[in-house]
Amino acid sequence: MKYTLLIILLSITSLCQAQKAKSFITNPIVNGYYADPTIVKADSTYYIYATIDPWGGKELGVLETKDFKHFQIKHINWPTKEACTSPTSKNSMVWAPSVVKGPDGKYHMYVSVGSEIWAGVSNTPLGPWENAKADNSPLIKSNRFPEYHMIDAECFVDDDGQAYLYWGSGLNWVNGHCFVAKLKKDMVTFDGEPRDVTPPHYFEAPYMLKRNGLYYLMYSHGKAIDSTYQVRYSVGKTPYGPWKEGKNSPILSTTPDGKTIGPGHHTVFKANGQYYILYHRIHPQDKDYVLRQLCIDSLNFDKDGYIKKIHPQGVAAFR
Repeated sequence: MKYTLLIILLSITSLCQAQKAKSFITNPIVNGYYADPTIVKADSTYYIYATIDPWGGKELGVLETKDFKHFQIKHINWPTKEACTSPTSKNSMVWAPSVVKGPDGKYHMYVSVGSEIWAGVSNTPLGPWENAKADNSPLIKSNRFPEYHMIDAECFVDDDGQAYLYWGSGLNWVNGHCFVAKLKKDMVTFDGEPRDVTPPHYFEAPYMLKRNGLYYLMYSHGKAIDSTYQVRYSVGKTPYGPWKEGKNSPILSTTPDGKTIGPGHHTVFKANGQYYILYHRIHPQDKDYVLRQLCIDSLNFDKDGYIKKIHPQGVAAFR
């Protein structure tokens, strides 16, 4: 009798452990090396667009999923290194996309290729995509502000439908600056000159989140190649600031146990009333480049509206 009860208890324990594993999304969320993610949802499907490591590929990495446990690799026709090369382009490959569904119902992409920012448009997440500019030129040339790196564009659409484009990094891991331009309805024409809105401790990878009337400009600080990389944020009352760095910043950084190294260049999305942060972390290797992996964690706020510290652990499975 005791033996039978023991077998039953062990079976129940194993079943509970299996169910817990089944209902949890662990980091990294997918095999392979990707960085700088952005995400959109269409119907019940999520589409993640990302840099392919090491140091970008000739195309973007595109992953399709419904549950963040099972992924399908997709290929889209644009952007490519070949299609996005101009007389002012540099050698860097396809990096750091931002994809949003615009007020016009179309999907708009802003992506770094050759240290320039290119704009694309499509009726569906998987395309066909095309250059949103009729002359097939970059939206922001590499020499727009020569002393800074013209990469890491991020589009933000405000509650009133007004779109803004944020971008900018530094050169040689120093002097990062953030710029923003208001976009006209075509999503590619600047409505006025870009503004320098650099917040405290900014290096690159801006992301704008609006909550309860406040603007949270999130971004990465440190070097993307080592453990100093981290996510910080500042708060303002307009899309242009002025900015005050938020309490708990940095909110995501290298953990003492070494499981999460150099987390950064993130995006934020909301599902079932919960905010999530999708970012990359470094997978260590003895090479002259970095390999990065995609991770996800919950993003939460305290009673005063400040973003809480993130303790990387993965999240409960999406329903």
